[in-house]
Amino acid sequence: MAVSLYSAFIPSALQMIGSTRQLVDTAEQWAEENDRQGRDIIEARLIEDMAPFSYQVKSVAVHTAGALASLEEGVFQPDMTPPPTSFDGLRKALDEAKAAIESYSVDQIEAYVGKDMRFELKSFRLDFLAEDFLLSFSQPNYYFHATTAYNLLRQMGAPIGKRNFLGQMRVTSG
Repeated sequence: MAVSLYSAFIPSALQMIGSTRQLVDTAEQWAEENDRQGRDIIEARLIEDMAPFSYQVKSVAVHTAGALASLEEGVFQPDMTPPPTSFDGLRKALDEAKAAIESYSVDQIEAYVGKDMRFELKSFRLDFLAEDFLLSFSQPNYYFHATTAYNLLRQMGAPIGKRNFLGQMRVTSG
């Protein structure tokens, strides 16, 4: 059986948005329970030259819903606006991304197969077919950023494990 672009991208994007949303909730709760400043988590970095937790969360939304939205125009330019500075702002970005993704039908996504797509950042450019853009660029990016958000919380001592990263899996039984 052939796998559609929709089924290869959409369910996994929603899964990572959901698990990242749970990470944000866990981060806020953990900060409150441990007398930590939310800002310390939102601005946390694994290493000085790496983007903070807030950017990692924002990037999950950008590389899911933002990537899909860019298919219509055929050009993806990363959202370089500053990330939200509060847990509520991070949740809002993820909730909006989830709603946007859920608005796509199978037929809408399948209609992009074979269409030209381009990534642009300043003078740097990569040309793709839409399906290759989603599966070889956007999907690895949202997994990377979700993983980095998870790792930041683990490094700080938040009580999370692999199941928190996996989120709601698509199993056949309860």
